[in-house]
Amino acid sequence: MSVMYGRLVDLLVDRFEVDRAEIGPDTTFEDLDMDSLFLVELLLVIHSDFGVHVHDDAASPGDTITQVADLIERLASAQASA
Repeated sequence: MSVMYGRLVDLLVDRFEVDRAEIGPDTTFEDLDMDSLFLVELLLVIHSDFGVHVHDDAASPGDTITQVADLIERLASAQASA
């Protein structure tokens, strides 16, 4: 798993009180009973904590933790090279 995946899992556990045992690479936000409103809040926290701006419509509840971690990593790389 990527470093960003680990950071995202830590964020979910520490800030949103998700049980680490419920999170796996193929776990979706829907699996964690998290809706689109939760994702907006999560993306705001990611922007604040990671310094990466993710548009509200870039992620959906059906996305896996791995997909969102990959998205954040791509955006972070693009912002760093800009």
